[in-house]
Amino acid sequence: MRRRREIEGVSLSFLDVVSCGFGAIILLLVLTKVFEPVILEDSVENLEAYLAQLKQAVFEIRGETNEVNRKMIRKEDQDNEQVVRLAELQQELNALKNKVEQAATNTTIDNTIKGRLASAKQKLTEEMQRLLGEFKKSLDNDTIGGIPVDSEYVILIIDTSGSMDANAWPLLMQKVDETLQVYPKLKGIQVMSDMGNFMFTQYTNEWIPDTQARRRAILDRLETWRTVSVSNPVAGITKAISVFYKPDRKISLYIFGDEFTGSSIQRVIDKVDRINRVGQDGNRLVRIHAIGFPVVFAYPAQQQSSGIRFAILMRELCARNGGTFVALNDYRLF
Repeated sequence: MRRRREIEGVSLSFLDVVSCGFGAIILLLVLTKVFEPVILEDSVENLEAYLAQLKQAVFEIRGETNEVNRKMIRKEDQDNEQVVRLAELQQELNALKNKVEQAATNTTIDNTIKGRLASAKQKLTEEMQRLLGEFKKSLDNDTIGGIPVDSEYVILIIDTSGSMDANAWPLLMQKVDETLQVYPKLKGIQVMSDMGNFMFTQYTNEWIPDTQARRRAILDRLETWRTVSVSNPVAGITKAISVFYKPDRKISLYIFGDEFTGSSIQRVIDKVDRINRVGQDGNRLVRIHAIGFPVVFAYPAQQQSSGIRFAILMRELCARNGGTFVALNDYRLF
């Protein structure tokens, strides 16, 4: 009996404990069910509001970011434009510096040249100044190399003898060309032999028009033009003056030759004086120039007299008739 009661006492206590524990668990579950929905609902609402705030903040940040980006782009463009403009200004500055340096260099050179010219001018002797004055005076008088070139008409009188043809013809052609070049524009040209024969028969007793084509034709024709000659220019001078002279014409005669075979120099001078008389203005009707070719000096001494007589005659004729005698130092064309 004693042992049974001990067992019952123990079993009852166990059941009590289990019952109490089960009741406590039920109580905890009831309490949890009561308070848990309220806490979750509050948490969810707070989280959505927070998310909305975050989204709004993101939108605001994005807007600010875009504005900042636009400003940065505009700033970058402005910086690029300023860089380009700065480069252009730098190029202009360098160009201006170069111009200034060049101008300074030119000024220095000009000053140096002017200084040298002034120094050279101071060193001119009285004789050189006198010669310079005479040269300027000759230019004022329409002269080139001492030869007056104020004429409007030119007549070329050429010695076509065998000595000229065989020895001096290439140089003669050059001198004829140079003579025509001295006169850029003439009112008329004529070419005759020392015997008075015309180069172009279609222009007999008439002026050849002065054109570039006619000048070339004269030089071309001169290459093969040959006619009878006695190396005496009196006939050509007489014919030229009697046919072409008129009071309103300024005429120059150019005699090209190498020798004079006439009997008397004085007789020729007197005859030309009568034909080319002095006009009312104190000048001769035409100017007479001459160019001498020293062909005879290629021959023995006993054959040189005709060349010396030509030089004497031409020098006197030119001096009396307002012209110039040019004696060449050679008859060959090099």
